Amino acid sequence: MAYNTILVERRGPAAVVTLNRPDKLNAMSSQMKTEVASALRELDADPGVRVILLTGAGEKAFVAGADISEFVGRTAAEQIKLYGMGTVYDAVDRIAKPILALVNGFCLGGGLELALACDLRIASERAVFGQTEVNLGIIPGGGGSQRLARLVGQGNALRLTLTGERIDAREALRLGLVEEVVPHAKLAARAMEIAEAIASKSAVAVRLAKAAVKASARLPLDQGLRYEQQLFALAITSEDKEEGVRAFLEKRDPKWRDR
Repeated sequence: MAYNTILVERRGPAAVVTLNRPDKLNAMSSQMKTEVASALRELDADPGVRVILLTGAGEKAFVAGADISEFVGRTAAEQIKLYGMGTVYDAVDRIAKPILALVNGFCLGGGLELALACDLRIASERAVFGQTEVNLGIIPGGGGSQRLARLVGQGNALRLTLTGERIDAREALRLGLVEEVVPHAKLAARAMEIAEAIASKSAVAVRLAKAAVKASARLPLDQGLRYEQQLFALAITSEDKEEGVRAFLEKRDPKWRDR
């Protein structure tokens, strides 16, 4: 379907969703949030898409935050109603396929929360990060207070959230906020390398492995171990498991069912 605030492009087994408001540093309006969530659901249902990449248009920003103009005059009741309709951050979190954030510039406030909801974060050396809501007299409302602490620890999360300070890509890497930092010109190519590596594996195994790892942030260890065992039992009954085992024993590359 046609979108007004995002671009969707297919690149082999990957789909690239670009937040496309470069004149606003890709600040997320309500329309953009709705369109991102809709596009992700469509791509998750598309068997030809194995990995989703999320990035921002232009040279300056991934997402510089939410569209602050929409906050003017908003009441608590209105905000709760919006939450009841579901958030773009929850939509990202619920997608079964791997989602990579290509952080190409400013990644602030709601933009950082969007990146946090993704599975992997690959950053340009130019990227700048910040949980900056406190500077506006508000707090993170898209999962930042929960997901950030799970990635970088409570102390670092509190420092970033309470000061509203910005950090560069190297500091973000040191804290564990991003998985890799690469030269700006190589960001897209490196992300595609990762996407293609994931896409070369069994789609069933990738989906179940993602579900198992994501559960580790939500479940106590004993429950997480039981959940992993259940998912392993599902994986072992798949056609791809049979093919993978045969290929290993026959010393050849596997031919996955969904490829």
